[in-house]
Amino acid sequence: MKVVILAGGFGTRISEYTKVLPKPMIPINSKPIIVHIMEHYAKYGHKDFYIALGYKGDVIKKYFNKKFSKWNINLINTGIHTMTGGRLKRVGKLIKDKTFLLTYGDGLSDVNLDKLIKFHKKNKKQVTLTAVRPPARFGALQIKGNIVSYFKEKSKIDENWINGGFFVMEKEFLSLLANDKTILERNPLEKVAKAKQLAAYRHEGFWQCMDTKKDKDLLQKILKKKNFE
Repeated sequence: MKVVILAGGFGTRISEYTKVLPKPMIPINSKPIIVHIMEHYAKYGHKDFYIALGYKGDVIKKYFNKKFSKWNINLINTGIHTMTGGRLKRVGKLIKDKTFLLTYGDGLSDVNLDKLIKFHKKNKKQVTLTAVRPPARFGALQIKGNIVSYFKEKSKIDENWINGGFFVMEKEFLSLLANDKTILERNPLEKVAKAKQLAAYRHEGFWQCMDTKKDKDLLQKILKKKNFE
């Protein structure tokens, strides 16, 4: 299954690194975080990557042009100021498959992708996201059964479960992405949640994003202990 990775943001909250590197290229124990993410997908047999580039995309291009012949890597310029939904819309035009995978270039998890995909197929919804339980400073989901009934990114209300990325999507969802200014986590996902077309796969295991230097330092410690690939 094809894997889309959103890797074009400015990463302003971790500017100690992003003045020089795009966020997905920040090293975690000597390896860029995006490589850790890709290795996790590859472990489950998903080695066909579409990386949506933006800020300092040339750094990512230079890195992958030298390595990783074992994977099929498509590097797509999606614009410096394009929002997450706009990036997906641009990349989505290149994907012919009915179902594909999507994640962010700044979060790691040990989510079982086989089970996630099986769950998506069983529930027959347009989108399945991986719901996780991090600290309350993140956004909120309400889940009834296996369906998301409420979605609000970075809400002040702590509903316990939040969007951890690691999506499975049907291509029909792309019709909700209007243009480069579309933010995936707002109107498009709110709309499918309202239509009861957004399923949530609950993941109780490891998940950690990298928004700040503190997060990066924590990730390094976790990965050393877990020997996580």
